Amino acid sequence: IHHSVYPVWFEMGRTELLRANGLAYKDLEAAGFFFVVADLHVKYRRPARYDQTLSLETTCGTVTAGRVEHTYKLTDPATGVVLAEGSTTLACVDRQGRLRRVPEFMYPSE
Repeated sequence: IHHSVYPVWFEMGRTELLRANGLAYKDLEAAGFFFVVADLHVKYRRPARYDQTLSLETTCGTVTAGRVEHTYKLTDPATGVVLAEGSTTLACVDRQGRLRRVPEFMYPSE
């Protein structure tokens, strides 16, 4: 698999994590909240192959007033071997691209 595909999978993981928590990204955009990638890291550990079944674990970590951090682990579910790990930091912006506060409902509940 080409290395440029991994960040696309990470985005899919973030989108599905949001959906699993009862919200679609389009709903955030409709409310005027946009999340842009400010930082991206990928550690390629082993190659993924075409037609290989993969599993992506996406975790939301730190949420602050202006950013949301996620971590990712891509594995081969048949063997448990970690193929790649990564992280992203997303900045919350408005329609004009100006920083804005992350909506309160996105903070982890205590």
